[in-house]
Amino acid sequence: MLRLRLIVIATTMALAACSQQPNGAATSPAPTASAAPASSAAPVATAMTSNPFFTASTLPYQAPPFDKIHDGDYQPAIDEGMKQQLAEIEKIADNPDAPTFENTFVAMEKSGVMLYRVMAVFGAVTGANTDDALQKVQEDEAPKLAAHEDAIYLNDKLFQRVEAVYNQRDTLKLDPESARLVEVVYKNFVHAGAKLSEADKAKLKDLNKEESTLSTQFTNKLLAATKDAAVVVDDKTKLAGLSDAELAAAAQAAKDRKLADGKYVLTLQNTTQQPELQDLSDRGTRQAVFEASWNRAEKGDDNDTRKIIERLAQIRAEQAKLVGFPNYAAWKLDDQMAKTPETAMAFMDKLAPAAVARAKTEAADIQAQIDKDQAALKQPSFKLEPWDWNYYAEQVRKAKYDLDESQIKPYFELDNVLQNGVFYAANQLYGLTFKERHDIPVYQPDVRVFEVFDKDGKSLALFYCDYFKRDNKNGGAWMDNLVGQSKLLGTKPVIYNVANFSKPAAGQPALLSLDDVITMFHEFGHGLHGMFADEQYPTLSGTATARDFVEFPSQFNEHWATDPKVFANYAKNYKTGEPMPQELVDKMKKAGKFNSGYNMTELTAAALLDMNWHMLGADAPLQDADAFETAALKKDGIDLSYVPPRYRSSYFQHIWGNGYAAGYYAYLWTQMLADDAFVNFKDHGGLTRENGDHFRSMILSRGNTEDLAKMYKDWRGQDPSLEPMLENRGLKEVPNK
Repeated sequence: MLRLRLIVIATTMALAACSQQPNGAATSPAPTASAAPASSAAPVATAMTSNPFFTASTLPYQAPPFDKIHDGDYQPAIDEGMKQQLAEIEKIADNPDAPTFENTFVAMEKSGVMLYRVMAVFGAVTGANTDDALQKVQEDEAPKLAAHEDAIYLNDKLFQRVEAVYNQRDTLKLDPESARLVEVVYKNFVHAGAKLSEADKAKLKDLNKEESTLSTQFTNKLLAATKDAAVVVDDKTKLAGLSDAELAAAAQAAKDRKLADGKYVLTLQNTTQQPELQDLSDRGTRQAVFEASWNRAEKGDDNDTRKIIERLAQIRAEQAKLVGFPNYAAWKLDDQMAKTPETAMAFMDKLAPAAVARAKTEAADIQAQIDKDQAALKQPSFKLEPWDWNYYAEQVRKAKYDLDESQIKPYFELDNVLQNGVFYAANQLYGLTFKERHDIPVYQPDVRVFEVFDKDGKSLALFYCDYFKRDNKNGGAWMDNLVGQSKLLGTKPVIYNVANFSKPAAGQPALLSLDDVITMFHEFGHGLHGMFADEQYPTLSGTATARDFVEFPSQFNEHWATDPKVFANYAKNYKTGEPMPQELVDKMKKAGKFNSGYNMTELTAAALLDMNWHMLGADAPLQDADAFETAALKKDGIDLSYVPPRYRSSYFQHIWGNGYAAGYYAYLWTQMLADDAFVNFKDHGGLTRENGDHFRSMILSRGNTEDLAKMYKDWRGQDPSLEPMLENRGLKEVPNK
């Protein structure tokens, strides 16, 4: 199957990374796609045939047998998987028969089954449960995988067959999905350099290997940097403002690191701002936490990522020039909804001024709160800094809306949110039901598995959830497949969601912020996109869409977190079971767009930063990362000292390690789609099965089987409008709302 870019990256999206029910009923495994026969490559050693990846899993849905998989199994399985696929590809390329859709495109879709099997699992564990041995395998295999991709996409005999079928496509009477496959795969070959001269192909191969190696090194350095940058506190008074549960979690984190009693550890998440900053009353501690986050990947030779990203930007510009594009962004957006970086920049240019203006208004309110508090303490005031924003924004919210985050969290217990919020909304919209499975092996004890049943009661998918933060887990939240859906291969979806919520101390509830709740709905939206996949070909299945479309179903699903019917079903006190009082619900609604200027500014700043890095031409000199970042933010008018970008260049994992290069704008673009789509739902009755089934049939089940702009317009009845986004994200004042 030719989802090679996913294999080479072997990471999660991201983009965009549970209950106590009895075991679900046993389910028969999905039909097995046969691994390539040993005769198609060199004879396979007996040791390889005993490798758990050599044949399809016999577990339900071909779920990975994590109880049988060991670190030492991955590298030989990856190498054997590449060898098998290359043998299959050579057989296709050397076929003496005239090229046809079946003997070329379908044959390619059937290739690489073992490689995809191992890489799907390898991507999951290296993202969420890595160790030194796995990181070494990543670094060893990255250049090999890049070369493997090139060996397919730059195979001239294979491309001649692909091009021959493409040129005949209008006369072949293909069904719509098959016709789409021909167009997508042909364009993938051209984008990968299939039409280059042999000399330029050789140059591109070298660049691809170097990029893959550096990208893997970046990811591993950043993971180590984030772990090492955790803030150790030995004076409990410096943590004033944290709840008892948060203090217990910080104490447990110190114990996990084998630190002495009386120590506390505040671990970092992947974003610039950290959750504890809204609660910590000690300004010195806040500054220490912020600076640890901001400088995490710029300290010491071992963890400093700047030289890597400076070279990565240069490599990508050179790659783009070779394949005929002025810059990397132009190359990568050519097959996206936006089509060109100029379109994406123009879109963000409409958002940035409104976001910055609102952020400045919010900053004035926060500065006034600082002045008021300092005057009450009879101490001199100070200028608002980024480490002050979240703390004083919380004070402003309390003053303006009489709303405190600590009032809300008791109503958002993780398991209840999942069962009676996330799953409930999916049941109301799509008729899905869920049963926890305790007989399916997992890669880490925190992981839970649910079997998903369709509206007719038939088994649909497996869903794994891994929600708690660990030192050996990448930051952020994401979704991906352990097994992809394909009618051709007879496989059903095995989906996982990963997040980085703070794990409570033993015996304590996992209480979430509203942002955490929305993250759960977001990632499950990706999950639905994967679960409802109903495609023939793996290349077009599920979430294998353009970056500026793939975040649409997830951002759309966020809306159900605050839908009145869904919210009332899960927002209940974890101690008493009582629903959130209406007075508190009203306060939340009133404060719903609070801090929206900050939120939109930090997100837009990151998206613009990404685009600026990837609009560099091949003739641009090697950049200094810090100087480039400062200049880019200033140029785009989004350089507010108190609103840093959501990710600094040196820890921007999305664009340097996770495949979102020149694509981070997609989070904004798909907010437009999601908010416009939700208006359509509201206009037609909101949370109804009819609406859900219509959305599923025309969007969620369609994968990449047709032009995505057309797909959206066919469902919506019109092109998306920016107005709902401006209103919903607090960038436009709406009278009487």
